Amino acid sequence: MAALGLDWVPGSLYSAAVSAVADNFGRLRADARSLPENVQFDVYYELYRQGRLCHLGGEFCELDVFAKVLRASDKRHLLHHCFQAVMDHVSMNVPSVLASSFSRRCSYIAESGARVTEKAIQLGFVLGGFLCDAGWYGDAEKVFLSCLQLCTLQDEAVHWYRAAECCVRLLHVRNGNCRYHLGEDAVKLAQTYMSKLAKCGHVVNRAALYGELCDLLFSKSHYDEAYRWSVEAMKEITVDLPVKVVVDVLRHASKACVVKREFQKAEQLIKHAVFLARKHFGNKHPKYSDALLDYGFYLLNVDNICQSVAIYQIALDIRQTVFGGKNIHVAIAHEDLAYSSYVHQYSAGKFDVALFHAERAIDIITSILPEDHLLLASSKRVKALILEEIAIDCQNKETEGRLLQEAHDLHLSSLQLAKKAFGEFNVQTAKHYGNLGRLYQSMRKFKEAEEMHVKAIHIKEELLGQEDYEVALSVGHLASLYNYDMKQYEDAEQLYLRSIAIGKKLFGEGYSGLEYDYRGLIKLYDSVRNYHKVFEYHNILTNWNQLRDRQFAVADALEDVNTTPLATEEVVQSFLLSQRPMAEPPA
Repeated sequence: MAALGLDWVPGSLYSAAVSAVADNFGRLRADARSLPENVQFDVYYELYRQGRLCHLGGEFCELDVFAKVLRASDKRHLLHHCFQAVMDHVSMNVPSVLASSFSRRCSYIAESGARVTEKAIQLGFVLGGFLCDAGWYGDAEKVFLSCLQLCTLQDEAVHWYRAAECCVRLLHVRNGNCRYHLGEDAVKLAQTYMSKLAKCGHVVNRAALYGELCDLLFSKSHYDEAYRWSVEAMKEITVDLPVKVVVDVLRHASKACVVKREFQKAEQLIKHAVFLARKHFGNKHPKYSDALLDYGFYLLNVDNICQSVAIYQIALDIRQTVFGGKNIHVAIAHEDLAYSSYVHQYSAGKFDVALFHAERAIDIITSILPEDHLLLASSKRVKALILEEIAIDCQNKETEGRLLQEAHDLHLSSLQLAKKAFGEFNVQTAKHYGNLGRLYQSMRKFKEAEEMHVKAIHIKEELLGQEDYEVALSVGHLASLYNYDMKQYEDAEQLYLRSIAIGKKLFGEGYSGLEYDYRGLIKLYDSVRNYHKVFEYHNILTNWNQLRDRQFAVADALEDVNTTPLATEEVVQSFLLSQRPMAEPPA
């Protein structure tokens, strides 16, 4: 069913009745609670429209009341908006109150009959699902843990199913909350229950589990394993699988393909995910924004930067419309848009838009989560990159120094968060070393810059191989240091040529990153008075500019998503067939 818009307008007579109840809510509170769930929700929505958020927050803190409101499932997106408004403007922590109330209830009914227990589990799944969708991961985790305790009270197949499903949901919220070590525990427990079911002859679909496992491994930068589990998740897709699960598996598999530089596969998967999400949930639904964010990630990684910015903006607009305010989903969209805007405007040196979104992301995250939460690492990194570029262009030396120092503090904070979460030998940690290397170059600390770049290259080469995009990026940065500041021209030339070769192999002759390597070589050859090479690379740069103009004068990135789409079964089969080695030709 398509999502309903937020411009909700009931019929005039009905609207007058709802408004009358809301206007006299203090006297009619008990009567309002006895109304059918759809009518009761409309009364609450009218309270929201009138700005009476304290009354609304008081109602939402009552578990039975909120459970009834959750049954009005066709108005879920309106509920998200009301819920976030209460969180933004009322001091009460509604998610925590609801999660604690549910946990207490579970402890009371532990000795009750199977029917009462099953009803509580169903409520927990709905409540936990809502809190998870709204971005309140810690409270959702508490709800699902209570559900899991209820699921384990009886050692029967029906409870194994519930326990396995609960573990998958726990994995999802732990992934979202960056609690990856606990996510691994949830994977093991889910596999235990699924194995017990399979041994008893029950059919078990593992698509959701494998998709979430793929996402977990992707987040930890274990890209080979993430790709392998994405294949296993795709194998589990069936015609009767919920569309939400299919969309999520396609999204996760697409991201795994992107980091493995399997761009053709990634494109087909993410475009189909976007198509399915829009068709089944509508263009104002959070699931559609999820798919768009991953589509933006694909576009950014295939060097289609302008379109990635446009897609990220659409995703942010959806999330702001649904959630509004200080919501973690909104913060993540701000961060993605900040980075893509930074890359898009890098040559022009215009970073106002990127800085706004980076600072907004940090403001939201710090208002919700602890100051040492891992989600802050990437947001701080993006802001630091932007501040460094602003500082370089600044004419005032005092302001330049202040901005560079702020960028330094942000990069160091991000590095420490990454090392704490992932350890030294990880791609994310290497990225932070590389960022520090660039910053130290701007601060004219050249030996420190070289040390950081060499460390980043070493880690990336060991984890990703010699010819990965990330390696090329760090190699190019070290070349720039040697060329512009340390006058090590022979070393710089070899590094530039290596970076160019990797970039052209992965992205083709029109890759945007080639510009900086070509300009670096022109400067290098001019410094060593090799004017023949200067002329040669001036011509190469001119041809590159012409190629860029032709290559990226393209239309809307969503234009071809909705045209003659393949069936899901065809997309899955195409992906799986591409994993198999080609058969030997007949003798």
